[in-house]
Amino acid sequence: MLPRSLAVAVVLAATACRSGPATSSPPSSQDQEPPILVGDLERADVERQVPGWISDAEIDGEAAAKLKSVPPDAEVTVLFGTWCGDSRREVPRLWRALDAAGSPLPFALKLVGVDLQKTVPGLDKAALDLRYVPTVIVVRDGREVGRIVESAPAGIERELLALLDGSKTGLVTGRTDLAPSS
Repeated sequence: MLPRSLAVAVVLAATACRSGPATSSPPSSQDQEPPILVGDLERADVERQVPGWISDAEIDGEAAAKLKSVPPDAEVTVLFGTWCGDSRREVPRLWRALDAAGSPLPFALKLVGVDLQKTVPGLDKAALDLRYVPTVIVVRDGREVGRIVESAPAGIERELLALLDGSKTGLVTGRTDLAPSS
């Protein structure tokens, strides 16, 4: 049986990207919470202001390269929290895949930072059904064709490619409490 303090820490860590970071004790000067960046963001600003957001994760280079040749004119919106461990894992990996694809990309990319309640001024959280971050939403011709929520089971570069090339639609997630699609 876990000591109560350890059990509480495990529960807080497990819910971090659902309700924000644990705040059981004030951070030391060496272990400070990352800044919470909110609104439309640029990658360079995130990497500069949030230490550790540069990934050396292995990616599927073939899938990443194919991102350059998907049908044009999609919009990809990445909603994420700079305070969230899942975002810290997935978003830098996505950036690494986009770097491997090269530019220009045939789709528009928008990065949006959310606060601990997953809100942003001017963003309709309910209309977006934003419950977990990161959430990557792919839109074509004004309608959502799919989204990746919190984690990408086959890797974010492969899952994004599948949504962009039309081989997959709907919800893509590693979460067991959400029903993934085809």
